[in-house]
Amino acid sequence: MEFTTYTLPNGIRCIHRQTAGVVAHCGLVVGAGTRDELRGEYGLAHLTEHALFKGTQRRKAWQVNCRLENLGGELNAFTTKEDTTLHATVLRGDFQKAVELISDVLFHSTFPDREIEREKEVIYDEINTYKDAPAELIYDTFEELLFEGSELGHNILGSKASLKGLTGESIHRFTERTYTTDQIVFSSIGSFSARTAEQVARRYLGDIAPRTRTYTRTKTGLYTPFEQSIAKRTHQTHCIVGTRAFDLSDDNRLILSLLINLLGGPSANSLLNVELREKRGLSYNIEANYTPYSDTGVVAIYFSSDAANHAACVELIEEQLHRLASEPLTTRRLSMAKRQFIAQLAIAGENKESYMLSAGKSLLVHDGIDTMEELYAKIRSLTSDDLMRVASESFTNLSRLTFKER
Repeated sequence: MEFTTYTLPNGIRCIHRQTAGVVAHCGLVVGAGTRDELRGEYGLAHLTEHALFKGTQRRKAWQVNCRLENLGGELNAFTTKEDTTLHATVLRGDFQKAVELISDVLFHSTFPDREIEREKEVIYDEINTYKDAPAELIYDTFEELLFEGSELGHNILGSKASLKGLTGESIHRFTERTYTTDQIVFSSIGSFSARTAEQVARRYLGDIAPRTRTYTRTKTGLYTPFEQSIAKRTHQTHCIVGTRAFDLSDDNRLILSLLINLLGGPSANSLLNVELREKRGLSYNIEANYTPYSDTGVVAIYFSSDAANHAACVELIEEQLHRLASEPLTTRRLSMAKRQFIAQLAIAGENKESYMLSAGKSLLVHDGIDTMEELYAKIRSLTSDDLMRVASESFTNLSRLTFKER
């Protein structure tokens, strides 16, 4: 069995995979992110992630930071629009220490106001750094327009204005409302049995009081395609062409993932890289992405170019989208696309930390996980008609956002 799943009496779901090696990974995935913030709290989920490291009932901030690092391990965290993840990497013999620490940090942090104010300065600098990176900023701006008026329509970092009034008490209220045991998954991977993992999990997570979320997320509103240009101090034009897409529960998401990989994935032979960069030299950076959320998703095709090449790039992108929606792939091209996608997934799966985190997210969202072989079988079963159908459904009602030189 590739994975073993179990649920603690307090509702925390757990998943473990036994592998060979001297390194162990573990993480707590919480179904609380940016879209769970209330109005006036924008940036609070991300601030909470930072604040988790600023001391617990039994540890000062420097003790939290040094606990695993002194052992050669790592402790880290990240926030998305729908979840917050705290994770650790250690030698196998230090697995229990890692689980104890992430449990202490997630459930017993004190959020002292003095530390919170200091951490805000760090995030202000992070915001300024982000504003200086148009290739990253344009994605957030695109989603703000795509989901305008909904909880998905604001960025993860928040703003200096929205963060200013947030305090340790704000974080306590947020975690009390959102960090409920029914929305938490413990994921682990290492060269020890599922029984050992469960014993450790029960010791450090089993005494957390059970709580159930009392609210439901508001669904996103209707989508109206848009075309917008924003003047920025950039040397190039940056552009995203995209639209809303299938959510995490939609069976079409795997087909769309394959399409996006074929269209603008990381390989040099992706359709858009060949057409825009290799054949014509119009763009150094061209990529396609699909981000599914619990009730919607985003398809985004990004490129940067000289202003004079912008229109030609857009035309070539739209041409490729139309071809995928109207012309079936040849048997050879489809076979190559599936083989490439499967190989990329297999290689990515060798990163055990990433695999552990994706397994935890899958259990949180789907309450289960496909094995890699099950996933490969689904990909191999796809037909050219499947891809053409999903392309025709996905690559319509497109919006466009451009950062142009001021």
